[in-house]
Amino acid sequence: MADRQQRDGREHGGEATPDATSGAGPGTTGAESDAARRRRRAQFLRELNEAKALRERVKPRQARAARMRLQMRMRTFRW
Repeated sequence: MADRQQRDGREHGGEATPDATSGAGPGTTGAESDAARRRRRAQFLRELNEAKALRERVKPRQARAARMRLQMRMRTFRW
């Protein structure tokens, strides 16, 4: 829990630090905000993959069923 608060830039439920907020500051250029957006997106995708892996370890049967449903959905999708 403390790890996630540290990653979010929060401490004990406080507000996020300015660099952890989603909006770009008034003095930032397009390249800076784009780089910040990419960093936030990469962080989100890392955490999402971590959560999926954890879910698969904790609930293997449900994770397998979800994978099978996804495969069926992909098989029946028409190009």
